[in-house]
Amino acid sequence: MNTLYFNQQKKILSTLWIFVTLNYLYCDVMSLMDSNLLNQYLTGEIDGLTLDNNFLLGAAILMELPIAMILLSKILPPIYNCWTNIIIAIIKTLVMVATLFIGTTTNYYLFFATIEIATTLFIIGYSWYWKHKL
Repeated sequence: MNTLYFNQQKKILSTLWIFVTLNYLYCDVMSLMDSNLLNQYLTGEIDGLTLDNNFLLGAAILMELPIAMILLSKILPPIYNCWTNIIIAIIKTLVMVATLFIGTTTNYYLFFATIEIATTLFIIGYSWYWKHKL
């Protein structure tokens, strides 16, 4: 395979991670506009889940994964790129599916979650396909 092909694959994957990251972030912004959730944020507890420093650290790590993939998709060598995209997309997909069963799911959250899950599933498939072209 030629360098132009690899660069195109890297660009596509990086763009997909930008897209899904913006969806994660805007869903979080929307939740701050939800008065029911905002009141819970202010108390430090959402549907029985305490928002302490350990929870926030875990959330920060989970959000850093797709942010890091924007860069890593551009710079990793092809075989590491494929596997890293597959692994991180699987993690993010599983986390998003799990969140659908925690607390009350709103219409806007379900909308964003559907887009996010579809995108990470596409990243898995795209990376798997690319891996087999190497």
